[in-house]
Amino acid sequence: MKATRTWEIILVLLLIAVVCGFGATTEGFLDFYNLSDSTFNYSEKALIALPMALVIIAGEIDISVAATVALTSVAMGLAKNAGAGPALIILVGLGSGALCGALNGILITRFSLPSIVVTIGTLSLYRGAALVILGDGAITGYPQVLSTLGNGYIGDLIGMPTLQIPIEFAIFVIAAVIFGVVLHKTVWGRRIYAIGANPIASRFSGIPVNRYRLVLFIVIGLMAGLASVLLTGRIGSTRPNIAMGWELDAITMVILGGVSINGGSGSLLGVVLAIFVLGMFTFGLQMENVPGIVMSMILGGLMIISMIVPILIQRARRNRLPKAAAAAGV
Repeated sequence: MKATRTWEIILVLLLIAVVCGFGATTEGFLDFYNLSDSTFNYSEKALIALPMALVIIAGEIDISVAATVALTSVAMGLAKNAGAGPALIILVGLGSGALCGALNGILITRFSLPSIVVTIGTLSLYRGAALVILGDGAITGYPQVLSTLGNGYIGDLIGMPTLQIPIEFAIFVIAAVIFGVVLHKTVWGRRIYAIGANPIASRFSGIPVNRYRLVLFIVIGLMAGLASVLLTGRIGSTRPNIAMGWELDAITMVILGGVSINGGSGSLLGVVLAIFVLGMFTFGLQMENVPGIVMSMILGGLMIISMIVPILIQRARRNRLPKAAAAAGV
């Protein structure tokens, strides 16, 4: 718990440094409307990172989330072409995402397969299916409701044009609160930590480990479906290559947030702070016209550092304990 709090404090300081640094050197960075619009760049990824945190805390991982976004977008496009209305299109997006997650969960729990192997396989399966169905084509002409969800602002919905807070960002905030409460304030959350720390002991203590794992993969598929609904509405089209590489972005958000890749520890507050750090950092780099490949290299380095630093902190604490005991004459 102390290590988690220490990492959260580091993230807060890092966020302050990013905001102050770019604010002092980049004109327009601290403009409210620019900051508000910058959330479009990471809100959908953040929606995937929230359940990804729970999955990794439980000792699992899902590499197929970006491919799930692509396949669910294709399913939405096919539903639109078949004459479905906005509500049914959204339902198809959410439902197909949940089904993709359920397939992952069933393969992992029923056949005792490693989640990383299964989801690497379904990554190719889902992305390949999207490519086979659409080829080089695209589906456009979605209803205005989807465009409003992906591009609209809360202020426009409630008749306050000056309140330029993106609907996507508001959805992310609500989802973050829900996931935070579930993880930190419920029996479900405590059992997720227990499963990640020791799945065998959890089984002997009566926790239905496989049921929890299955539900977690369904939830992450559902949230990938929600991200797909928002992304499809925002760009106004379905293409088989959308959300390419998002799985690494989501995992980076989680690992930078202090969640142990080995499972059993981490907090959702840390993940949310990491989302803002990465969001502000990439926004600043974009305003400085830094090439995308350079940003990818920087994010990769941050992911490696975020895995190494907590280990170094833990080692330093362990080394301090014997010295403290010796100084006390124990």
